[in-house]
Amino acid sequence: MDENVAIYLVSDSSIDTAEHVAAIAASRFGTNISQIKKFPYVGDKNQIDEIIIDASNNKNSLIIHTMVVDELKRYLLNKARQYDLRIVDVMGPIMDAIEGTTGIAPTELFFHKRKLDEDYFRKMDAIEFAVKHDDGKDVNGLLLADVVILGVSRTSKTPLCMYLAHKYIKAANFPLVPEVDPPKELFEIDHNKIFGLMINIDNLVEIRKERLKSLGLDSKAVYAAKDRIIKELNYAKEVMERLDCTVIDVTNKAVEETASIILNKINKGGL
Repeated sequence: MDENVAIYLVSDSSIDTAEHVAAIAASRFGTNISQIKKFPYVGDKNQIDEIIIDASNNKNSLIIHTMVVDELKRYLLNKARQYDLRIVDVMGPIMDAIEGTTGIAPTELFFHKRKLDEDYFRKMDAIEFAVKHDDGKDVNGLLLADVVILGVSRTSKTPLCMYLAHKYIKAANFPLVPEVDPPKELFEIDHNKIFGLMINIDNLVEIRKERLKSLGLDSKAVYAAKDRIIKELNYAKEVMERLDCTVIDVTNKAVEETASIILNKINKGGL
């Protein structure tokens, strides 16, 4: 093998089986495996199109799949052939052997029910994770997160993490405060998993003033003072530059918009 290989793991359920098989195989080739991209819970043809196009842009790519839903599986195979991509079906030979032995065809009805159950518990796990690792409660969770959200107070870190949880993403968030050094765990994470939230100074002043009013507090408190906010944002920018993370300007952005940017980067980067 003269060049590195990019492996694409694709499944309409959990990616665990394909990932396990790929890891065992990849361990025999050392540095020849340049990257592994994961695409679990693929549920429609548009997703498959995006995966195929991405794979076709890599000179040497290999698709390993555990697709079970027949229509999607056939579509994936046809698209791979169309783009002259090498593809490996992990589950197919096993299912064919069982069907040939028992004379019983696999039922997609059972598969769909199982997938719904898996989706539900996967979402609950992500929501529980977001709650447990909200606002820097457990820095060890930063190492376990799919993504880590950073930002000063009132940049919608918590709502963003909860939204991502409903998309099956385990998100932790950590507040950036000038008086508190960022935890060492942040520097042990792949910088592609970290997303820093920045916001316009004047917008944040107004947001914090409204927050203080809603709590029955003086809107002129230091928390909403412009000088204080400038200091916090400058500190946040410095930390984000040190981490070399993706920075998103959330000024006037809905949580859904910010989440979409993160999800697109995750999918493209194969995190």
